[in-house]
Amino acid sequence: MNRTALATSTGLAYDKLVVYLNWMSERKFVEIDADGNVKLTKAGIEAYDELVQWIMKYVGQLRFPRLRPRT
Repeated sequence: MNRTALATSTGLAYDKLVVYLNWMSERKFVEIDADGNVKLTKAGIEAYDELVQWIMKYVGQLRFPRLRPRT
């Protein structure tokens, strides 16, 4: 997914997303190609899996309310 689509789908401001992606890129969690497409690396996938396991262990399963479309 490219950075613009990622910012839109996550609801983050583009400039904030770029800061986070730069941080993740420096730590080799993501790769960003010349077209701006973002891809998780093997280290990124492992970090994600560890984070999910930690959340499940210490926080439990979270349920988020379903968003209703605005009328």
